[in-house]
Amino acid sequence: MGPLPGGAVPLLAQNNPAPRPADRTRVVYDAYILGPGDTLQIELLDIPELSGTFSIGPDGTLYLPRLRALYVEGLTVEELRYFLTEQFKAYVKKPELYVRPVGYRPVRIYVGGEVKRPGYYTLSGSQELTSLSTSAEATQLSAGTAGVETRPGLNQLPGGAAAAMGSGGGISTFGALFPTVFDAIRTAQGITPYSDLSQVQVTRKQALSAGGGRIRAQLDFLSVITEGEESQNIRLFDGDVVSVGRSSVVLREQLLKAGQTNLSPQFLQVFVSGRVTTPGPQTLPQGSSLNQAIVSAGGLKVLHGKVEFVRFTREGEIDRRTFRYNPNAPSDDYRNPILMAGDIIRIQESPLSATVTVLNELTGPAVGIYSVYSLFKP
Repeated sequence: MGPLPGGAVPLLAQNNPAPRPADRTRVVYDAYILGPGDTLQIELLDIPELSGTFSIGPDGTLYLPRLRALYVEGLTVEELRYFLTEQFKAYVKKPELYVRPVGYRPVRIYVGGEVKRPGYYTLSGSQELTSLSTSAEATQLSAGTAGVETRPGLNQLPGGAAAAMGSGGGISTFGALFPTVFDAIRTAQGITPYSDLSQVQVTRKQALSAGGGRIRAQLDFLSVITEGEESQNIRLFDGDVVSVGRSSVVLREQLLKAGQTNLSPQFLQVFVSGRVTTPGPQTLPQGSSLNQAIVSAGGLKVLHGKVEFVRFTREGEIDRRTFRYNPNAPSDDYRNPILMAGDIIRIQESPLSATVTVLNELTGPAVGIYSVYSLFKP
């Protein structure tokens, strides 16, 4: 079992040295595992009546002329090419067969760990590719790459599409982009203040010919948004599991850096109530603190009490804290926490303002009755 892209290694070979950076720009065409919804261009050289474009059905079978229905789910492209070559030998002497995916099924993955909304997501992966040109076919045949064509500059595709495919011989032609780790995290509504992007893990099914089971990649995804290191933004396959690590402390610098990209929503909404000038929902940039939310709500009124901060955690717990307002408290201090969407901030009444409020509540009805009586008094 060889290394995974981005320096990842199979679970049974984690003591092997990581691949060199130059190796990450090469692509393994065989890495893609076929399944229902994939569309393939299959060509038997010089036999157009047996060639064409075919789709894998919901039951995992591929229907071909002469061969009829064949179960191909779980095979790689190269495994399918070999399998079909053997099947066509009953009808063609020395068949020369070429197989190429031209339409990819949607990619269903699980995103877990420290993201805002973990769960299963379906990412776009069904882009169709154009047919091979005559010159490309000629290049393919003369190169003798068994159905794998070459295309210079694939490693320059945005989103790390080339690096995501691993290392090995041959580069496949892709006419469109495919989902990557960046897309997965963004679809899960981005990161939290406790996300550790330097510890992102991708678990993937391995082809049966490679032993089956699963292989795991450890990625330093933080380098993607800080240095543009595309080799860590690998392409995702159907069935992949992406897990973002959790830090025990708030990583504010990382949160601010992510907020400058489209990895996470640019803004978050919190609720400020009580003794502030303009209570209500407040929309703030990612990475904002409690003091910034109070300023956004117009600041505190003259008579105010302590600050009550409430957060409902994903684990079903409540983080509730009460403290005196300190406008000079540093960000992520106990009295000035970094905010998450849905946080509640309530400025309590002071003893004096509470007394005034109670008096107004008590005297309000009497004043109202007196005012009504004054209207009808002769």
